Amino acid sequence: MGLLLFYAAATLTLFAAFGVVATRNIVHAALFLLAALAGVAGLFVLLYAEFLALVQLLIYGGAVTIVILFALMLTRSGEYEGETETRRRPFAALAAAGLFGLMAAVFVADSHQFNTNTRQPVPFDTLARDLFADWAVPFEIASLVLLVALIGAVVIGRAGREEDETFPDTDGSESASEPVRRGSRRRAERRQRGS
Repeated sequence: MGLLLFYAAATLTLFAAFGVVATRNIVHAALFLLAALAGVAGLFVLLYAEFLALVQLLIYGGAVTIVILFALMLTRSGEYEGETETRRRPFAALAAAGLFGLMAAVFVADSHQFNTNTRQPVPFDTLARDLFADWAVPFEIASLVLLVALIGAVVIGRAGREEDETFPDTDGSESASEPVRRGSRRRAERRQRGS
C-alpha cells in the first residue's frame, strides 16, 4: 500500500511540475505548482515527516505561491512582447538538463546512505535544533530574497502607472503641450492587435 501511495504522489509531482513549465497561462502554472508541492508533501508524509509535509503545504504551497503570483501580476509584461521565446528555449533546456544531471549524480553518489527498508520519524528536538540553529541563516536569507523580489515587482509596476497618470491644470485651462501618454498608447496598440 505504501509503495502504491509513493507512486501516486511521485506521478502527481512529476506531471504537475511538467505542467508548470509547459503551460502559457500564469494562473495555471501557479495551480500546477501548488499541485506539485502537494505531491512533495505527500512524499514527506510517506517518510513519516509530518512536520515537513505541513510546512511544505503552508509555507511553500500557500505563502510562496502567493508571493510569486503577486510578483508576476505586478510586473509589466508589455515591455517583453517583442522578444521571441524560441531563442530562449535552447538555453532553458540546457540549464534544465544540466541541473537534472547534477542532481542525478549527487543522488547516485549518496545512494548508499538511503538504501534502507526502515522508516522512522524525526524527533522534534532534532528538527528544532537543525531548523533554528544550523539552518537559521539560510532561511532568513531566503525570506530576504523573497521580500526583495516583491518590492522590486511593486516598484516596476508603479513606474508604469506614474507615466500614465495625467493631472489637469489647477487653473482650469488646458495647456498647449499635453503630456505624452506612453502607457495609454501601448494599451491601445495591444487592443488593436487583439481585435
